[in-house]
Amino acid sequence: MLSKIILKNFKSFKNMTEIDFSRTNYKFLEDINVADSGVLKGTMFVGANASGKSNIIIAIKFLLDLLFREKDVNSRIYKCLFSDQEEFSIDYYFNVMGKEIRYLVSNNPIKNTIFEKLYIDNNLLLDRMGLNARSYIVDDKETIYDEDDLDNETLFLRTLYFNTRFAGNEILKTWFEYLQNSIYINAFDRDVIPYGKDELLLDEYLNNQGTASINNFFEEHNFQQTIEYSKEFSNRKINLRTGDNNKTIFFRRNDIETVIPYEEESLGNQTLLNILPSFLNIINKKGMLLVDELSSGFHNELEELLIKYFIKASSSSQIFFVSHSTNLLTTSILRPDQIYSVNFDGSEGSSVKRFSEEQPRLAQNIEKMYLSGIFEGLPNYDET
Repeated sequence: MLSKIILKNFKSFKNMTEIDFSRTNYKFLEDINVADSGVLKGTMFVGANASGKSNIIIAIKFLLDLLFREKDVNSRIYKCLFSDQEEFSIDYYFNVMGKEIRYLVSNNPIKNTIFEKLYIDNNLLLDRMGLNARSYIVDDKETIYDEDDLDNETLFLRTLYFNTRFAGNEILKTWFEYLQNSIYINAFDRDVIPYGKDELLLDEYLNNQGTASINNFFEEHNFQQTIEYSKEFSNRKINLRTGDNNKTIFFRRNDIETVIPYEEESLGNQTLLNILPSFLNIINKKGMLLVDELSSGFHNELEELLIKYFIKASSSSQIFFVSHSTNLLTTSILRPDQIYSVNFDGSEGSSVKRFSEEQPRLAQNIEKMYLSGIFEGLPNYDET
């Protein structure tokens, strides 16, 4: 599980910024919201528009993209634009099988140079500087690499993984399985990116898995609706066809006779249906679910349901999400150490404040505390 990240000169985070995902001394929601490793199962980011919330999600996605999707590093889009420093870096810390994995990657887009370091419990396993690297992954023996093995556009960790699959190192294999199970969702665009082999785009999921798991979720939580996936629907009053040989989705509500085609459904229902396969899939595995703009088209109570459901049902999966729904700021759903506000401080860039820094008590209303400015992360609009 991801236990911490440290950003420097990355996107809007000009100064070194540490974001911790490990539990603090709070005792409530311990059995539900905290994994056995002591790492939190979920973290929420709140703040004004353009404060830098999504850039934290992008920082986690950055590693997944470069390991499993994009071979080349377009580093110029990640460097802080209003900084004089040439190099940006992200330091990732994971808890895997009781061990701490630390992976540091930095990039100098001006010199087109990548630096990488990989540790397990402070033991160096990989050290890369530009077109020179050494690894101790196989049998703890040093292996030297040069420009014949590396290039300035690809993570060497990626190359090692695809060349060796980390044979003989169960910790690294387990770590990469966790990473590859991860999923990114932009709820506003209804964009879903799975990093493994599971088919989680809606039509692919329904073709392979059918509607049972989604309808079970609807029934379990009293949605008063189900879906059908077919080429046509007909009853005594109406006949609906797709117009081609492909299946489509029909919503059947409990209180009306006919069905509603997917295209005619509400934006919220369409968004929910697009992200549900990812929620249902990753809960049964170990991985990260990254959700940007979770509040897009959802009623407040639906957001609450999804977060509660994920955290309660998962054992070692994590959800990192951006939302503007302040009703989620309650100690009945999240602990104060699971919430960060994000501020943008002009030329100093983005900064974060963990709610637990103010040591709110269980009985306090942290939504009201946030809206009153105690946790920062509020816009500075002049209503007059």
